[in-house]
Amino acid sequence: MAFRSNGPISVTLPPFRGVTRRIILAAVVVYFALLVLGLFLPWVPGLSFFFMLQPSKAYLFLWQLVTYPFINTGLFGLLFAALTVWFFGSTLEDELGSNWMGEFFLASTIGGGVLACVLAYPLNLRLPGININELASGLWPFSLALLLAFARFHANQELNFNFILRVKAKYIAAIYLLLYLAFMLSSQHQFDAMLVLTNALCGWLFVVYAPRKGLRFAANESVFGLKNSWVRARRRRAAKKFSVYMQKQGREVHFDESGRYLDPDGKVRDPNDRKWMN
Repeated sequence: MAFRSNGPISVTLPPFRGVTRRIILAAVVVYFALLVLGLFLPWVPGLSFFFMLQPSKAYLFLWQLVTYPFINTGLFGLLFAALTVWFFGSTLEDELGSNWMGEFFLASTIGGGVLACVLAYPLNLRLPGININELASGLWPFSLALLLAFARFHANQELNFNFILRVKAKYIAAIYLLLYLAFMLSSQHQFDAMLVLTNALCGWLFVVYAPRKGLRFAANESVFGLKNSWVRARRRRAAKKFSVYMQKQGREVHFDESGRYLDPDGKVRDPNDRKWMN
């Protein structure tokens, strides 16, 4: 596992909170819930197949596009993937906010799942190992997409690689991705490998093209911007009408381009002072 390092080696754990915590807890709770229930109800683990991603069924079971990261079949795989999400996800969430992290998770997992399913159909049985009936799941596709996002923002940040070597984040991201792909391909899990690539691609596109603080923040800013523009337009119309009225009274008044009253004496007014009009 890689840890951030700006100096001596530190084992301080990052904050465990926000969207990062909810993603990890959901994956852990689902894993142990299926494990415990399977001891008493042997048919329960079979239900997990309905929540894994399967191209031939995904268009019917749309929830698979959201649930497949939380279905993990191996404890050690879940452990290392969760640690990767924790260390790199918590850092990005602190820097960019919880909205960004939630949107990144949805963009990479849903977008990557849709793209993988779409590609699986033309590649079905034409490319060895690609089959529309193959199942894929686990937190690794998202964790690797998250690692690439971290490398995009902190490409030259040196990290302690497995507590031994200090390597730049961009190289660690490449190493992790290549090792995972090599493991999946060597074990004949080609669809899993393709799912990791599509998750990484969709996550990368989100990082490059989405607003820095997320789509929700940008949408709110746009709404407030439109509201403010409407208020300023109303204020300008009211100022114009007031100017015409005062001209009829033999007085000249002036307003700025936003419709705010300009003091003829040039005095700067306190906008919080209710004794004068603004």
